[in-house]
Amino acid sequence: MIHELLLALSGYPGAIFAWNKRTGLQVSQDLPFLHPSETSVLNRLCKLGSDYIRFTEFIEQHTGHVHQQEHHTNQPNQTGLHGIYLRAFCTGLDSMLQPYRQALLDLEQEFLGDPHLTISHVNYKLDQFQLLFPSVLVMVETIKSQKIHGCQILETLYKHSCVGLPPVRMALEKILAVCHGVMYKQLAAWMLHGLLLDQSEEFFIKLGPSAGGAAANQDEEEEDLGLGGLSGKQLRELQDLRLIEEENMLAPSLQQFSLRTEMLPSYIPIRVAEKILFVGESVQMFENHNHSPSRAGSILKHQEDLFAAELHRLKQQPLFSLVDFENLIDHIRSTVAEHLWTLMVEEADLLEQLKIIKDFYLLGRGELYQVFIDLAQHMLKTPPTAVTEHDVNVAFQQAAHKVLLDDDNLLPLLHLTVDYQGKDSKDASGPRDGATPPQESSPREVPPTGWAALGLTYKVQWPLHILFTPAVLEKYNVVFRYLLSVRQVQAQLQHCWALQMQRKRLKSSQTEAVKWRLRNHMAFLIDNLQYYLQVDVLESQFSQLLQQINSTRDFESIRLAHDHFLSNLLAQSFILLKPVFHCLNEILELCQNFCSLVSQSVASLDERGAGQLDLLVKGFRRQSSLLFKILSSVRNHQINSDLAQLLLRLDYNKYYTQAGGTLGGV
Repeated sequence: MIHELLLALSGYPGAIFAWNKRTGLQVSQDLPFLHPSETSVLNRLCKLGSDYIRFTEFIEQHTGHVHQQEHHTNQPNQTGLHGIYLRAFCTGLDSMLQPYRQALLDLEQEFLGDPHLTISHVNYKLDQFQLLFPSVLVMVETIKSQKIHGCQILETLYKHSCVGLPPVRMALEKILAVCHGVMYKQLAAWMLHGLLLDQSEEFFIKLGPSAGGAAANQDEEEEDLGLGGLSGKQLRELQDLRLIEEENMLAPSLQQFSLRTEMLPSYIPIRVAEKILFVGESVQMFENHNHSPSRAGSILKHQEDLFAAELHRLKQQPLFSLVDFENLIDHIRSTVAEHLWTLMVEEADLLEQLKIIKDFYLLGRGELYQVFIDLAQHMLKTPPTAVTEHDVNVAFQQAAHKVLLDDDNLLPLLHLTVDYQGKDSKDASGPRDGATPPQESSPREVPPTGWAALGLTYKVQWPLHILFTPAVLEKYNVVFRYLLSVRQVQAQLQHCWALQMQRKRLKSSQTEAVKWRLRNHMAFLIDNLQYYLQVDVLESQFSQLLQQINSTRDFESIRLAHDHFLSNLLAQSFILLKPVFHCLNEILELCQNFCSLVSQSVASLDERGAGQLDLLVKGFRRQSSLLFKILSSVRNHQINSDLAQLLLRLDYNKYYTQAGGTLGGV
């Protein structure tokens, strides 16, 4: 019977020790020579055998090999569990069972040497496993029932190993060390070679953007902007300090990799995971796009073997040490970040590239765009056609020559685009990737004028494409269209002033006085808006960006600084603040309509023109009043310095306040 017991404990039940799928191993009830106390001891031992059989079934099911029994057939994987972490767990579990198998072999040798040994001796020898097996079985059942997958197995092992039972803790720590071996291999491939070896989606880094941002981007319906003050929704928008969309605050991804946070074990902080992501992205980009390796060299400064040896050393440690792990990650990250800084700032001349972005996307070359607006005005005041883009680029080149901008290396990299109806129809169903809130006020597919469809493209040279991604350039384009619309309206109002100067000797009527007073108030508002955008926002933010770049030798710090720079542009120019942005666009449209009315009527206005002028006066009064209320409401709450700064520009001498917050009137 002892040999039957040892066989049963090894996973081979028989007649005396029967196997039942529901109850496990049990002593047969019809054995008259067994005392009840012996039956109790044997059933206690049978629990170990039941656990062992369940362990070996689990291992065989997910690895296909084990020291195996013949009493149950190989079953297909019905749980849906798979992956290299699960196989590593099974390998560690199998190694944990090795002392148990060795104990059974030792018992067999002892019983062969001394047939008079009793069941109590078996119970004594195997007592060390009575605490271990039930605890490990709970974890195995948890993995099966919850279908725990990939790096989540590390988290489960870690939580179950935090117990006060030394045998259980030590056994689970050994299994965890085996599973960590898989993680270190994935880390080495990712951080040293830029390879994401993750066929079963088990790693905490994935290809593709981060999930969770889609729902936040759904556009809410605009509420009516009336004269009665701010609606509750508008005030909430103004008081929300998190105006920037989350995607704007995140650093633009190099190759659209992101963290799979649900797979990240809790004992690895998110800050460490982000460093791992950055290193792998950088190496991956460098491996794929390094066109001149002799010039740039290795991004890891030829320390791959050293870092691989350090990772292997950590892999050999019996216990995971976060301090050692993070120190190595920091070392690798600092090496990569410093090399990228050298590549970007010194070799690719990042500061010069930022100046080009400022000059062309942010209208830093004001004289260029002043000439361009004059040349392209007649082309872009009507809806665009198929030839508009070509004509506009010719005008842009002419403007560049007129202001003596004859850089043969720079101009070919710049190209103005015009999304006319035929060209735009394919993309009309949704916004571009990474785009910020829709431009202007209308959802119409056909742009009303060429100005609304105008864009600027810039061919970014390697390796600057990791900073100026298509999504980043699209955000710059949003700012570009907005700044150009303000500058264009300002130029039109100045042209109206020139017309006024030509007619000032003519007899002036009451209508003429109203017209020129309205132009004066419009120019006052637009000039101050333009000054605020160019000086208070652009120049201020750009100088801060340059200061931050010059004070570091870390590429990640540069990328974060540039990301904040672009986010602040979008926020402080009110593109992301819908009530203010909507109101300013309405004012710009009213100014354009006024300039069209003045340009069309050389002589005094007729009755129809006077009616149109009256509507423009009322509209401008209404929108300027709304703008003043928005700015004043926010100032009173003391939550947004940008709005307060614009109000200071507009109301520096309290004229705006004394006029009741309304411009355009008498």
